[in-house]
Amino acid sequence: MRKIIVALQVSLDGYFEGPDRDIGWHMVDEELHGHFNDQLRTMGAFLDGRVTYQMMADFWPTADQDPDSTPAMAEFAGIWRRMPKIVYSTTLERAGWNTTVVRDVVADDVLALKEQPGGDLALGGAKLADSFRKLGLIDEYWIYIHPVLIGNGTPLFKPSDSRTPLALVETRTFGNGVVLLRYASSPKAGDRLP
Repeated sequence: MRKIIVALQVSLDGYFEGPDRDIGWHMVDEELHGHFNDQLRTMGAFLDGRVTYQMMADFWPTADQDPDSTPAMAEFAGIWRRMPKIVYSTTLERAGWNTTVVRDVVADDVLALKEQPGGDLALGGAKLADSFRKLGLIDEYWIYIHPVLIGNGTPLFKPSDSRTPLALVETRTFGNGVVLLRYASSPKAGDRLP
């Protein structure tokens, strides 16, 4: 069965984005971008909320044609264009670039999607991740902590009435100081981690 993996970047003080959706503090260099490409090229689809999808669609379709793009950026532009995408939105009427629009996160539909053949599913966007988390649909959390305090913005995780136990699977430190914390949803007794 395919896994749903949320892979998000966060400031050390817990913000997904700064005021006015600012992500200029993300420290994505060639090493980190190359890592993202290695992880994402094997995915079966990108699952995004409307805001994340529109941000991606505004830049990535032609990023490899920009002379200022790095090799890793140019490579990701191709990955993004080719990858099937599902955007969850109640307002978006249609979307291009190999994208299907879905109105609501329905647990049974997501479970059926996980049963399909292919690579794992990359979940993007803090609001959408919160919806999936509340339904217990996230298998792994890949949290990239950037060595910066931004002071305010949108918190990565919203308050919740439930606890989500996690098991640490991997840590990795990149040359620019970004740290990956990879967690799996805690297994039931007797289950083994990947």
